[in-house]
Amino acid sequence: MKKKILYSLAVLASVTLASCNGDYDDWAQPQHNPQEEAITIPGFTATPVVQSIDCSSVTTDSVSIFTLSEAALPEGFTLDNARLEIIPQGEDNAIKKNVNASIEGKSAVADLSEVTASFYGKRPIAHPFVAHVYLNAVKNGDAVLIDAGKFNLEMTPKSPFIDSGYYLVGDMFNVEAVGDAAAVDGWNTVSAKQAFMHSDKDVYDDPIFTITFETKKADQYWKIIPKKNIDSDNFWADGVVGPKQNGSDSMEGSLTNVGPGAGMIKEPGKYKLTLNMMDYSYTIEAAPELYMKGDANGWDGYDYLAGDGVHFTGFMYLNQNGFKFTTAPDWSGTGYGANFDTAPNAANIVITEPAGYYKVDVDLSAKTYTLTSITSIGIIGDAAPKGWDSDVDLTYVPYNKETNEGRYWEIKDIKLKTGVIKFRANDGWDINWGGELDNLTSKGNPANIAVEEGTYDIKLYAWADGYAKCVMTKK
Repeated sequence: MKKKILYSLAVLASVTLASCNGDYDDWAQPQHNPQEEAITIPGFTATPVVQSIDCSSVTTDSVSIFTLSEAALPEGFTLDNARLEIIPQGEDNAIKKNVNASIEGKSAVADLSEVTASFYGKRPIAHPFVAHVYLNAVKNGDAVLIDAGKFNLEMTPKSPFIDSGYYLVGDMFNVEAVGDAAAVDGWNTVSAKQAFMHSDKDVYDDPIFTITFETKKADQYWKIIPKKNIDSDNFWADGVVGPKQNGSDSMEGSLTNVGPGAGMIKEPGKYKLTLNMMDYSYTIEAAPELYMKGDANGWDGYDYLAGDGVHFTGFMYLNQNGFKFTTAPDWSGTGYGANFDTAPNAANIVITEPAGYYKVDVDLSAKTYTLTSITSIGIIGDAAPKGWDSDVDLTYVPYNKETNEGRYWEIKDIKLKTGVIKFRANDGWDINWGGELDNLTSKGNPANIAVEEGTYDIKLYAWADGYAKCVMTKK
């Protein structure tokens, strides 16, 4: 044993020491360039103390990963700057990531979670890695790099559970019974209009969910139901989300799924509720709105565009006689004229395209709009006369200034079978409407519309989300 120790001392003492002048200060950065050659010391190795780390379940700021075997150092030498060099198993060409460690073999949970997420994203799934331990032996400001060996380590990033979808429930969705129409319990049923919107990204890459809604009474309470509860037909199962404080009327705050309270909206109005499910927070604000006012709707009327405050989409008829976008239908907000000029006397926007029906996408940040021509809208489905094979076209009814009516697509005396229908534009599926008759949507892949057998007059108001609807009159 003495011979081994003496040999290690000789090797360590004979190595040309590199000045410790910051070469090892930034351990958290990926290793892009070849580092100085490390030495090994017989009997000096890092032994793993864990095989798997779930960063979400660790309750301390740091976690023990390895221990170092005892080894004698030359007199005056100390160990410093321990680190883990981490790479996914089987990915030898990947850029290595470095994580600081103590001499006792502990690393910050936040650092381990960040490294795991940098390779695989934030979804809480365990991934296999190879961890390589390096340290410095230091004396008088000089250091030599020591290789303490490598081992396998499985890690799961710290992330909360995020469902693929959420629904808003509460007082604002209660509907009283009228005639043959049954009452609706806004606390125990959900519909398309109660679904939060989300991007096409993975929920762990984009944890933001939004919904716009209207409250017509004061003091309206709300909670949030995850999609998994709906899918399992267990509405109020674990996972329901709400403010930490029951009855909170705050317009922003923290959410919880452990004993959640009900939030409250004090004043009637149109609102936008935004969830950040990564940090379980919410904000409520006045719903952003944008309108089109122009010759095509008589200037006194307006068409809706729905959006997030920057990007808006609507469906409307346009002509070459000019229009403006405005944040308020009564001109009390900001008006956008030609080139998105906001001056009160700004010129009207005049299209060069033919007069017709369009999908209108507006980007207020870029100050641009794009038009997608809609030359036809048809009804399709197993309940429609031509089934799913082809459309039966509706006819557009333009705005009539004298009667203040129009701006819808119409078909009369159409015979439908019991089944489902949808509406789609241009004989294709790029733009289609479905969901509920009083709250149609064109987002994603909307649900089919259930209908009963009969002869109908149909008026389709193919407007922006939140405003689009269909009136079906059975004869």
